Amino acid sequence: MINPFKNIFSKISHIAGSEDNYAVGVDIGSSAIKIVEIKKRGGKVVLETYGAIALGPYAELDAGSVTNLPVEKVAEALKEVLKQAGTTSTSMAFSIPVQLSLIFTIELPVQVKEAEIASVIPTEARKYIPVPITEVSLDYFLMPKKEFSFEEANADLTDEDKASLPKASQEKTNVLVVATQNDAVSRFRSIVSQSALSVSFFEIEIFSSIRANFEHELSPVLLIDFGASRTKLSFVEFGIIKSYHSVERGGADISLSISQSLGVSFSEAEKMKKEFGLFGNPTEKSLADTIKVHIDYIFSETNNVLLGYEKKYGQTISKVIFSGGGSLLKGLKEVATNNFRAEIAIGHPFNKVGAPEFLGKVLEAIGPEFAVAVGLALRRLQ
Repeated sequence: MINPFKNIFSKISHIAGSEDNYAVGVDIGSSAIKIVEIKKRGGKVVLETYGAIALGPYAELDAGSVTNLPVEKVAEALKEVLKQAGTTSTSMAFSIPVQLSLIFTIELPVQVKEAEIASVIPTEARKYIPVPITEVSLDYFLMPKKEFSFEEANADLTDEDKASLPKASQEKTNVLVVATQNDAVSRFRSIVSQSALSVSFFEIEIFSSIRANFEHELSPVLLIDFGASRTKLSFVEFGIIKSYHSVERGGADISLSISQSLGVSFSEAEKMKKEFGLFGNPTEKSLADTIKVHIDYIFSETNNVLLGYEKKYGQTISKVIFSGGGSLLKGLKEVATNNFRAEIAIGHPFNKVGAPEFLGKVLEAIGPEFAVAVGLALRRLQ
């Protein structure tokens, strides 16, 4: 998918200015590369161009297939999509797939001062990381402390009840830790180098997706990212991940099942999946059933994780946001509404950037696929 309107964008957006006003987000996934370029103009962020390219053909597979390409092939595909999209900047922000990292929360006693946390984290993180600490790069974020709710603060409680209420502000500090494999970062640096580009920063894809999909949600939200090889579940509160899980099933698995059950090619299965989805094909009754088997599995696994989260934190999820290319499956929102006791919303990351009005419907339709790329570009301009 290459942006067919890049020349229009060029005419309305290319105004003399430094490269610091431009930002390119690059999302290298298992089945495709998505790129988005935005620009700061007149105090506003506007869309410059966007594009996507399937990686399957570079592995002699159909578009939509999950790949594991060598660095040289990925660089080749990246250069092609950047060329076709007509990007301006050569300094870009790249996402790193979440499966190449570990995300976990550690609790530090109140005696540990904020200035000491950086030196304490490596020692504490060793308990969670199954490889030598020298093989990963660590980053961390202090999580907001839980305060008493209005009801808790004003309820007529016994001393015993009050003793059981959370006192996080006095007892402990929760820290979100991200450990990324050094080999993974080296691989991405090689891709950048072979593409004759420079990198502004690397970021785990989940954080980019949150930035692109969230507005001002205060209550806990479940972000479900439907990818080609897996479905990623992120529980987010105040814009920060509290818990992350992965369901090892994605859009490519659905297409493969359709291909095998109906005796069609993978590319034809992809086409049928996108055209009919869970609404089904009137001439092929088993299509919807084949898709639903996978969706039921994903939602069943999600419900198990959701139950565990609600028990652990004593919080219910009132909103679920869908992201990723798989969230565009027809009928998915309707099935989800029956499955979750929560509001279901589809992420619209392009709403955060200005674009010609006539592109509104196009960008809304493809937005979930570009969430990570948009989130990267937005951080680059911050």
